[in-house]
Amino acid sequence: MKYAVQLYTLRHDCSNGAEFLQQFKKLKALGFDGVEFAGFHDLPYEEIRHALDEAGLVAVGCHCGVDWFDTPEKAQACVEIAKVLGMDCFGTGGAPHSTAEEVAHLREVYRMANAVGEKEGVRFYYHNHSEEFKIVLDGETVEDLIAKDAYLEIDTYWSHHAGEDNAALIRRYRDRILHLHVKDGVDGCPKALGEGDCDVRAVLDAAKAIGLDWVILENDDPEPDGFSDITRSMAYFRANA
Repeated sequence: MKYAVQLYTLRHDCSNGAEFLQQFKKLKALGFDGVEFAGFHDLPYEEIRHALDEAGLVAVGCHCGVDWFDTPEKAQACVEIAKVLGMDCFGTGGAPHSTAEEVAHLREVYRMANAVGEKEGVRFYYHNHSEEFKIVLDGETVEDLIAKDAYLEIDTYWSHHAGEDNAALIRRYRDRILHLHVKDGVDGCPKALGEGDCDVRAVLDAAKAIGLDWVILENDDPEPDGFSDITRSMAYFRANA
């Protein structure tokens, strides 16, 4: 199993594109194998790919708005971005999902985008928060409905915060999951791994059990800064994975 980091965690650790690219070698030195993007600092994708290759990292995905791929033409453009970066998937960190109409639209977008992407080996995925497990429409949770058309990136802290058993959840969605976000927290406040009440060991065991290639570390609010926080979490990975 390989480890990536969602770069949203490090958003306050860089202020421009040059500093953004400089983070890659630091991440490799900490033991990470890959990154998931949350924006590109307006840099050319080719330049980002070159910096990744130099650092020895792999791009495993990204979070962009659903409006990046809500038409066939836009979805094809995202496929081309994924190819340049070396990714086989393209995702979003969330989208409106509170009503039946919003969920229907979201499913339609993913159905179309995956029809475009799968022809070229690129899958489009959705990252949950807690509400997707709490809102029920026509007898199914929003997460169940989205999973019919989107691939999934389960954020295992937000699912835990929603009251889900992560091990059972991962088994249930095993054929739709591309990645797991491994995160800890207390009372809805994310923490470094081992500093909260999430069932992180069970998450890692379940990831291994379904043969998942990648797990992705994320902390929405790292303390005291991003690199200090992920250093503690990497120590947890090494001790418990």
